[in-house]
Amino acid sequence: MQTVFDRHVDRRLIDRSLSDSAFGSMWLAELGAARPQYPALAGPLRCDLLVVGGGYTGLWTALHAAQQDPSASIVLIEADRIGWAASGRNGGFVDASLTHGTENGRSRWPDELAELEALGLENLDGMQDEIARLGLDTEWERTGMLSVAVEPHQVEWLRAAADAGEGQFLTRDQVRAQLDSPTYLAGLFNPQTCALVNPAKLAVELARACTEAGVSIYERCPATAVRPVGAEIQVSAGHDIIAARVVLATNVFASLLRRNRFHTVPVYDYVLGTEPLSGAQLDRIGWQARQGVGDSGNQFHYYRLSADNRILWGGYDAVYHFGRRVDPSYEHRPRTYRRLAAHFFLTFPQLADVRFDYHWAGAIDTNTRFCAHWGQAHRGRVAYVNGFTGLGVGAARFAADVCLDLVYGRQTARTRLEMVRSKPLPFPPEPLASVGIQATRWSLDRADHRSGRRNAILKTLDRLGLGFDS
Repeated sequence: MQTVFDRHVDRRLIDRSLSDSAFGSMWLAELGAARPQYPALAGPLRCDLLVVGGGYTGLWTALHAAQQDPSASIVLIEADRIGWAASGRNGGFVDASLTHGTENGRSRWPDELAELEALGLENLDGMQDEIARLGLDTEWERTGMLSVAVEPHQVEWLRAAADAGEGQFLTRDQVRAQLDSPTYLAGLFNPQTCALVNPAKLAVELARACTEAGVSIYERCPATAVRPVGAEIQVSAGHDIIAARVVLATNVFASLLRRNRFHTVPVYDYVLGTEPLSGAQLDRIGWQARQGVGDSGNQFHYYRLSADNRILWGGYDAVYHFGRRVDPSYEHRPRTYRRLAAHFFLTFPQLADVRFDYHWAGAIDTNTRFCAHWGQAHRGRVAYVNGFTGLGVGAARFAADVCLDLVYGRQTARTRLEMVRSKPLPFPPEPLASVGIQATRWSLDRADHRSGRRNAILKTLDRLGLGFDS
């Protein structure tokens, strides 16, 4: 069976659209000289709390720790620059879900689902309020999320989600009145559960808020080891840092704790960014409400408008490379960028005159339950979190609060959650990890071509609770 994205697109159109495309995140490129720099670590130091990692999780951790105890000495170190990795490259979707969607949460923690969804919405509302209160320039828009069906079997999936209270079901005509694509068969709109943000601005503005709250930030300071020294923790990062407590927020990069290294794998995601659309071009597709959009396939696209009306277009190919490495060479994948362009023009043939200004990629930290997991080490003086699987822009703030609860030994409603107390099954070593992941990707593609029907591989993974449902 052929899907909508298997159709042919004139290669000349693809060539023209990508001919002047620059490699690199449009979000980081647009910051340019306005992107602040922080000093390198000049010598050994001591602090009350050390945060390792300058992405969203680390920044929220440091900020909230400083807010909770202004007298504490708090240090954040980053191996490269603030927001250079996932936090500066993602789509900027701030989703309320802490569980990578309702269905994933329901399948794993059915007794906690209502509480998890309430906590997720509370976290999203709190993030919006905090950004406003601190005066952070992040281009925040509470647009809601539009899910679209592009294959007949997906229509019933959206209808069932609407029946379960997850949003308003939209017929073909209703959804195309909001955003006009000939591929759309139905839609599901939830106005409350998603916001859009400029992800790179969010990172640099959080860093600014951290420094204003008294946090010391050091860039180009890669941490290489963590070990207990008496009642304290020593982190090697060019110079030794001695801290009473440490939070590891290293996302997709190899954990400093051996026990955590098999729990995540890096999966590469690829993105295009168009030139700014004119008012006339936007009128052709009727995109007036600026909703975030995602289609309903196993291999799915996500897309949204930036503040200057560029379309960010990403997803579909999620690529794992043998060996679990994070390698910049994996970001150069011309056939994936060409596939993305083809799918863009299949979705919006009205925009055949649009060109892509940017193409980029980055690694997502994926675990076997598709959402964050936490842990502690060295008698509770070290806490960590990983595994956001592409929905970390909002969940990172919640995760940071959990890390602070754990590292300070606080019993809270968050730490009592089974989601927080449990861990996913680890991935096997190579070559089994690569064989299993590639077989799963093949199976998901096959399901998309067979009206969503899951084969024996996917059904087995479902029974084992290993996720892989999107």
